[in-house]
Amino acid sequence: MCKTFIAAILVDNRLHDAPKLQEILTKHGCIIKTRLGIHEAGESCSNQGLIILHMQATEDEIKAFENDVKQLEHVKLQYMNLEC
Repeated sequence: MCKTFIAAILVDNRLHDAPKLQEILTKHGCIIKTRLGIHEAGESCSNQGLIILHMQATEDEIKAFENDVKQLEHVKLQYMNLEC
């Protein structure tokens, strides 16, 4: 059974973790319906960022995504389930 939910990913060290996180997001791209990336821009780009994902996935797909993201040292993942 598929679930629809919002995932928030906080990246505390973009310079270190962004390339690997991008690989993970690409690998699991079929379960990502919408992606929004936020970081402070200006004279110097912030090293912290936030990614909001609208996702639809099975329990197994969620676990696989979670396991990959949890391998990154400076990344935190939180979910909000959506109900019809």
